[in-house]
Amino acid sequence: MEEVNRTAKIQFFFRPFSSDPEVQMVIFVAFLVMYLTALSGNTTIAAVVRTNPCLHVPMYFFLANLAVLEIFYTSSIAPLALANLLSMGKSPVSLAGCGTQMFFFVFLGGADCVLLAVMAYDRLVAICQPLRYALLMRWRLCVELVAGSLVLGFLLSLPLTISIFQLPFCRSNEIYHFYCDMPAVMRLACADTHVHQTALYIISFIALSIPLALISISYGFIVVAVSQICSAEGRRRAGSTCSSHALVVLMQYGCTSFIYLSPNSSYSPEMGRIVSVVYTFITPILNPFIYSVRNKELRDALKKALRKL
Repeated sequence: MEEVNRTAKIQFFFRPFSSDPEVQMVIFVAFLVMYLTALSGNTTIAAVVRTNPCLHVPMYFFLANLAVLEIFYTSSIAPLALANLLSMGKSPVSLAGCGTQMFFFVFLGGADCVLLAVMAYDRLVAICQPLRYALLMRWRLCVELVAGSLVLGFLLSLPLTISIFQLPFCRSNEIYHFYCDMPAVMRLACADTHVHQTALYIISFIALSIPLALISISYGFIVVAVSQICSAEGRRRAGSTCSSHALVVLMQYGCTSFIYLSPNSSYSPEMGRIVSVVYTFITPILNPFIYSVRNKELRDALKKALRKL
């Protein structure tokens, strides 16, 4: 009972980016602008795909689901981060609250990575098997692939979150981050975390390397198929749809690998916090921008929607 009461009273605080309130306010405004931009951009993409019958094809179905994932993904971080920026790191978060944020962040981030692999497979089928595309990418299969991405994200997040929050926390309760990230929280535990760090590294390696390997294989076949297209216009169209996806993959996997696959001895809390800004705030902004700029059909649909408004 004493252990339960002690755990219930544990509260965490996030270290401010700066001790200067004016600097904190500037960062707050920047984060708020990025968050609102990400929300509006991804909501627009999802709404346009939903309301435009011309975009009711698997590629845009996956893109709309990616946009929805990005909305929830950044929303699991931004509100608490903004509150702490305003309070100079004095807004506490309970142990349960921190665990909830970590669970949803890892769950949605894991589903995001798997969905990017699904989108690569969709492009592979569209370019290498165009005549059988409708048969191979049936709507039932598309829904199952999206659901599978969510299930895998859930199965990745739940055991990691539970194992980390079974650790005793009795040292400093200041998290050197702007959200409850796994490496930052584990540094506060007053027990040996070697097993947990090893498990985190192994699971992160598997969760990142397998989808990335599938994406790389898909793009290997795509490159071969595109090189055999005689028409320059055909090569351009195939390249434009794939280059958008490739840019998003590089940003998402590059930043995530830096955080979760770096050796613990070389982990820098300050650098980790800076890199985290990229995949929690900047990547959700760039996703709709990259896809809308590089994809003519989506760009035309957005222009049509704006004219109606």
